[in-house]
Amino acid sequence: MSGLSSGSAQNLAGDIRAPGDKSISHRALMIGAMAVGETTITGLLEGEDVRRTAAALAAMGVGVNRHDNGDWKVQGVGVGGLAEPANVLDMGNSGTGARLLMGLIATHPFTSHMTGDESLCRRPMGRIAEPIERMGAQVIARDGGRMPLAVLGAADPVPIIYQPPVASAQIKSAVLLAGLNTPGRTTVIEPRPSRDHTELMLRHFGAELEIDEGADGSRGITLTGQPELSARDVNVPGDPSSAAFPGVAALLVPGSGVTIRGVGLNPLRAGLFGTLIAMGADITIASQRNEAGEPVGDVTFRSGKLTGIDVPAERAPSMIDEYPILAVAAAFATGTTRMYGLSELRVKESDRLAAIERGLTSCGVTCAIEGDSLIVQGNGQKPRGGALVSAALDHRIAMSFLVLGLAAERPVQIDDGETIDTSFPGFAALMNGLGGSISEADNYG
Repeated sequence: MSGLSSGSAQNLAGDIRAPGDKSISHRALMIGAMAVGETTITGLLEGEDVRRTAAALAAMGVGVNRHDNGDWKVQGVGVGGLAEPANVLDMGNSGTGARLLMGLIATHPFTSHMTGDESLCRRPMGRIAEPIERMGAQVIARDGGRMPLAVLGAADPVPIIYQPPVASAQIKSAVLLAGLNTPGRTTVIEPRPSRDHTELMLRHFGAELEIDEGADGSRGITLTGQPELSARDVNVPGDPSSAAFPGVAALLVPGSGVTIRGVGLNPLRAGLFGTLIAMGADITIASQRNEAGEPVGDVTFRSGKLTGIDVPAERAPSMIDEYPILAVAAAFATGTTRMYGLSELRVKESDRLAAIERGLTSCGVTCAIEGDSLIVQGNGQKPRGGALVSAALDHRIAMSFLVLGLAAERPVQIDDGETIDTSFPGFAALMNGLGGSISEADNYG
């Protein structure tokens, strides 16, 4: 375990690209594996999480190779063409990879064993097991539906109409991926729309989907099973969740201006940008375009004053991974920021809600948890900082508090920086290239 420390930066400036979108990278590999032919993926996130997905697919007979120019080639096996893995599939820290893969393999007639690191083995998988068992699979897991677990795939899968208890892209995607090798029509009815990367990617590869927007705000997605998917090229946009860290750092460090090229702007993912703009952030978007069905643009962040606002619960699905860095921004704002509907933060890589509150409090920020809401009181001044924050094996907690340290009165340390590589390889070097000050922490005193 290697700690990191971040200290006050004078200003941040530069023109960069964010790492490839993690959510889209996982899906490009999995759906490319189900296609016929060779899929070329440009800009794939090469973090540890995505590499675990690539390795799992390779263990089930998919050709997955990185070429010298950085492109990845996937030799698809066709829908239903996965082979039984000889060994346990170790998904590391990747909750997205694990949950989506459970869906993908659920309708293949073989048994798979899956595990992960300490953090992933604490995360509940029952919300995925429940719908795929309705489709004919069997999941044998530890108490509480946790890893390690075994998935006994259905020999004769049946389509279902499923209404998830919460708006969750992972649940929806697992069911749709299970539906690929299921005859008939599989339907997911979300209470509110969640990120739609799976639907866009399936259509890009030739799947037949129907989308029904309900008058009550619900959203139905119906997939016709057993399609013949054709290989397609995929250009993975920059991850908006990763772009948030250098972007918010530029908002908070006086005199800063940072442009991030090719950022994904999917409206079901870009809630943070709109929220920050509502707080008064100087954010501009240029060169908007479409790539493989995904909206993309160049986003510039400039420093300035922020004001606290109320963030409604219905916005949570579009920015669920960005609440740690939003809470850091709120700590610098003038006034109170109230963030509602954050129950999903309790089942991420850590209990993010508790981790945010502990970290902010230790840095001198007044904040509180009320039910599933987080309230952060800012006074328009720099927080004290000067704390050692537990990253809780969570990459987004780690990066958020390193950003806080770049603009706080005193340096901030995190106890573990290694977890950052799951989503943002080279984070410290990139931030230092912009003018930041992130270094290894020699001690925790």
